[in-house]
Amino acid sequence: MSIAPPLLVLDARLVDPATGTERMGDLLAVDGVIAAIGTGLSGACPAGARIVDARGRMLAPGLVDMRAFVGEPGAEHRETLASASRAAAAGGVTTVVCMPDTNPPIDDPAVVDYLVRRARDTAVVRLIPAAALTKGLAGREMTELGLLREAGAAYFTDGAKSITNAQVLRRAFTYARDVGALIVHHCEDPDLVGDGVMNEGELASRLGLHGIPREAETIMLERDLRLVRLTGGRYHAAMVSCADSIAVIARAKSEGLDVTCGVSINSLTLNENDIGPYRTFLKLSPPLRHEDDRIAMVEALAEGLIDVVVSDHNPQDVETKRVPFAECADGAIGLQTMLAAGLRLVHNGEIGLMTLLRALSTRPADILGLPQGRLAVGAPADLILLDPDEPFVLDVADLHSKSKNTPLEGARLQGRVHMTIVEGRVVHDIA
Repeated sequence: MSIAPPLLVLDARLVDPATGTERMGDLLAVDGVIAAIGTGLSGACPAGARIVDARGRMLAPGLVDMRAFVGEPGAEHRETLASASRAAAAGGVTTVVCMPDTNPPIDDPAVVDYLVRRARDTAVVRLIPAAALTKGLAGREMTELGLLREAGAAYFTDGAKSITNAQVLRRAFTYARDVGALIVHHCEDPDLVGDGVMNEGELASRLGLHGIPREAETIMLERDLRLVRLTGGRYHAAMVSCADSIAVIARAKSEGLDVTCGVSINSLTLNENDIGPYRTFLKLSPPLRHEDDRIAMVEALAEGLIDVVVSDHNPQDVETKRVPFAECADGAIGLQTMLAAGLRLVHNGEIGLMTLLRALSTRPADILGLPQGRLAVGAPADLILLDPDEPFVLDVADLHSKSKNTPLEGARLQGRVHMTIVEGRVVHDIA
């Protein structure tokens, strides 16, 4: 990809979640990085620069999504790297970590290399593959973590699968520690999940559906953290969804363990009642919990106990979703709607804007060791220009994902991304 021409954004509301600062000013990007931030930069504009009048709109770092399932390779009918990147750009996401649940799975350096090159050729945002922690995602034999990391893997995970063999995970933690790698784990005991399809409780009983207890998450999380304590490894709980898990995370952090955690945007903004008349687009893993748990997630995010917010983007087609609730596949798309859904919490007064943007950009970038997620001279010019108050109704026809399994169809939202910039290049513009 050729170097983008200089870009000058004038009269913007500059919001930097890395420093917690906000001010009016201009930003100049040259050769894909931020070259200057201040006022009156129009006088120093390089020849041939593209000039964007922000008209007072917010300019913030592009979002970094640590968890998105993309069909390519093997399920391109659901999503491709190209379609996922367009959805991400429309939602203000400039960096996406793709899960290894593909066909073949991302468990070999050659597959990592293929996806890095394929993303470079077809995607409009940064797409980084996560590599499988075990071969074939089978949970039995560890992959070549060192070679996969050298090939460009962001971190190691078995995606939507949990590793039940504690010895395998212990060895993985030990080896990952020695090569400086991050392990990200999906915390759900498959035996406790059983044939459960939604949160265990009164509502599941009334709907006649098998429930998934919170203990399916917390027991696995407790096990993982004891292994972290044993090995000194680096660990990220992919998604927590209940108040009990927050207590476990808080205790681990107080002990000084190298532990972080994420939460799905769905667990922050929806609860089990939204399932309503068996709405299959809201069958998720982990399941939507009770409203008390949702509130606990929001409070933990505000307090900093939860580090990042993820889309958990998981495209599914008609054949896997337009079936009875108990039989349908888990998952909902969310790359394009994650920011607007999160802004609901800001507009409702549940969290502050800086808190949301920090969890969507700065913290995930820090955890992944990336220079993105901040407005600073020398940082990559990965930026979004948005109006956080602009209202709109979500129309599935406007979604760029190949699959349309959004839980927010017809929702009234506030917060529209007007422009997305990656390495100084405009990749999405609704002007």
